Amino acid sequence: MNQAPLPVFLKAAAERVEARLKVALAPSVPAADTLFAAMQYGALGPGKRLRPALVYACAALIQEQHFDPARCDSAAAAMECIHAYSLIHDDLPAMDDDDLRRGRATCHIAFDEASAILAGDALQTLAFELLLDSEADARLKIRLMQELAAGSGARGMVSGQAIDLAAVNHQLDIAQLEQMHRLKTGALIRASARIGALLGGANEVQLAAVSRYAEALGLAFQVQDDILDVTADTETLGKTQGADAARNKPTYVSLLGLDEARRKLAGLHREALDALQAVRGDTALLEQLAEYVANRSH
Repeated sequence: MNQAPLPVFLKAAAERVEARLKVALAPSVPAADTLFAAMQYGALGPGKRLRPALVYACAALIQEQHFDPARCDSAAAAMECIHAYSLIHDDLPAMDDDDLRRGRATCHIAFDEASAILAGDALQTLAFELLLDSEADARLKIRLMQELAAGSGARGMVSGQAIDLAAVNHQLDIAQLEQMHRLKTGALIRASARIGALLGGANEVQLAAVSRYAEALGLAFQVQDDILDVTADTETLGKTQGADAARNKPTYVSLLGLDEARRKLAGLHREALDALQAVRGDTALLEQLAEYVANRSH
């Protein structure tokens, strides 16, 4: 798996994490069928599965020929649960009020607001249950849960979302915008990479390098998102084109202009690649992932 070209690797990673999610999301409370259906809708729908892919890729980087993807399945599924929960809640009327996600109706449109809220809540707690069910030893499980909590909670993704909502109709400077996206998008990407590296047995030098790589990757992902919001069409994006501008939300394009945003993206791409130089091993897969993030079309 770790020696495969990126498209093959991404497909294999997606298949593994989806298989694990199908088991974890199998309905187990008959009176709550709608809840489980909404959870499945949010977590098993179309998606890039980037965060699970990072778990596998970073573990493979550290373990090399000894890499066992099965050891990462539960953690990869946990990261996708957190990501899916964040998107379900992000789309709600009280948040970004979107009715289209990944080319289809958002969860609260397909079901209802209450079911969407509960599905997000349940996916969040399922993520920690999955980490507890993983094959890691007890001490490592605690470390993984600490990483997930830091990346997804009030010191990470949730604070980023709060800053994002507060920024509507307000002007942020570039440092404030970067802080927001390091939390909202970057923190979970960073946690995914670190969790993978820890599962692979990374030492502190390797963990620090993977962290720097993921931090640059997370910002690159967001800059490209902002670029696509003004350059791609709704059909390609799978979500409403121009949504950020319509809500008067600050973006890299609105602050820097399109050309400068593209230069910012190129710089973050280089920064991600530079970070990998401190890691001994075959970094080709992570290099390809950085290329994919910087040049994706949706």
